[in-house]
Amino acid sequence: MTSSVVEPVVQDHGRPADGCAGAADIAGVLILAGCAVWALIAAMGRPARPEGVLLAVLAVAAGYACGRIAGSLLPVASTAAAGLAGFGLACASPYGLADHEGPGAAQLTLATGAICCAAWAAPRVLRPALWLLAAAITLTAVVGGSTAGSVASGAVLVCSLAAARPRRRLPALAACALVAAVAVGGTWAVAKDAVPGGLAPALRDHLTEHRIRLWQDAARIEETDPLRGAGPDRFGELSPAVAQPQGPEAKPHSAPLQQAAGQGLPGVALLGAAFAWMLHALWCSPRPTPVVLTAAATLTALAVESCLGNALSFSQVTAGAGLLAGLATARRLDQTPGTVP
Repeated sequence: MTSSVVEPVVQDHGRPADGCAGAADIAGVLILAGCAVWALIAAMGRPARPEGVLLAVLAVAAGYACGRIAGSLLPVASTAAAGLAGFGLACASPYGLADHEGPGAAQLTLATGAICCAAWAAPRVLRPALWLLAAAITLTAVVGGSTAGSVASGAVLVCSLAAARPRRRLPALAACALVAAVAVGGTWAVAKDAVPGGLAPALRDHLTEHRIRLWQDAARIEETDPLRGAGPDRFGELSPAVAQPQGPEAKPHSAPLQQAAGQGLPGVALLGAAFAWMLHALWCSPRPTPVVLTAAATLTALAVESCLGNALSFSQVTAGAGLLAGLATARRLDQTPGTVP
């Protein structure tokens, strides 16, 4: 019965040996622990507030653990339920779908990715319904006026459909890492006013002058102490561009720049290491390659969104990212080591 649902497109001849998954889990524990410890070190001796970073680390770890458990028990149902839950949270968000400060766009992206992962894990007869649901989520982002959400969700949907062809996951995962690196580099270049030829007027209008000033303030704060930054959650106190220090604008609208301002360059490196760990865990995953590549595309889209906004400042988003990664790396209970479903 099991062999009847096995399809050639989900075979992966480039997946590492099973010991790789254990090494990835150990690396994840060390990296997340490093993120928590460094936040405390950066806050030491200052009126800083590392609680937000600690909550984000806890949310990722809890989401990842829940995803591994749920994915091993009910790989299709749990992934589809996660997507529907994310879609519901996005629609019910008090920030609205189009608000660039809120988590709506990121939740729509994660919801689309989860539904697409469920489609690849489901029997062929159920896939059309799940693809339609993913398309409906993307359409909701368009109708709701969420530019970032509609572009990211549409990109995830297209990448997921294209994931049927690759047999080896490493080149695609390397491309995901490159896209994220380009997004971080571009954000940093804008903040440092180092874009060759200057920033195009259309792009400047889309980013808004206020956001660019926030990025530039974050870069200047990082320069004062590249090792430890100014301390977590102190950007609102030190940025001249922030009108309301305790309001929603008290963040630089970019996760890498927020890390740089609050925790210095080591904080940025730890954030990058966390993303690299997720990609490595996906490379080692026993799940079918289309599921793995869909999850990787979703997390990459989230990484790009986090470079341009405050997506990672919301615990439901960080927990959702960890949940999706856990679901996409879980081993089914009926799957023996060394086999690909």
